Amino acid sequence: MWIAPPLILVFISTAGCIWFAYHGPRWMFYVLKPLTMVLICLTAIMGGNSLPVYKMLIIGGLVCSLAGDIFFMLPSDRFLAGLSAFLLAHLCYITAFASGIISLSWWPLIPLIIWGIWFYLFISPALGKLKTPVIIYIVIISIMTWLAWERWIQTGQTGTLLVLIGAVLFAISDTILAANRFRGAFKPARALNLTTYFTAQFLIASSVGMLVR
Repeated sequence: MWIAPPLILVFISTAGCIWFAYHGPRWMFYVLKPLTMVLICLTAIMGGNSLPVYKMLIIGGLVCSLAGDIFFMLPSDRFLAGLSAFLLAHLCYITAFASGIISLSWWPLIPLIIWGIWFYLFISPALGKLKTPVIIYIVIISIMTWLAWERWIQTGQTGTLLVLIGAVLFAISDTILAANRFRGAFKPARALNLTTYFTAQFLIASSVGMLVR
């Protein structure tokens, strides 16, 4: 399959990224994290062209995510800039996922609303001036996951299932990242965050070329 070579490279780069995050040297982590996203971008670029608008939106989301990663790695705190970049990424994904939806169901929103409320209440005591941007971000990622879920329900395609799993893993990754930042650092957080994040992005990128509508 066309995704096999990128998958191997992404796996190696992700493993290296996690290793150097814990053991150093630090500069290797700074190289491998964006490199992994570049490889994931190539996965989408190598996909088919049956849905060119969908493909361009997914690539746009991946590029915005790459920018967000870079902002988060800068020496000075660029959390708001990174959050804004990922917000744009999710908007690209939302537009892409919505393009194949005929109608909307309300029931998938129930677990997403429960997660969103819990997530906000969990980290809100430490947010300070970031409360409003974080609320907006939680709403956006919930909508993205909802639309991914809807598209899979309506099409039943393998590609849409990958998108749904990717969206859920993205939400899990953000939960881990926020818990580590706002509720106290814990050692496994970096490995869990990177694993779920890169897997989510790779699954979304791999959907390009696998969807027929």
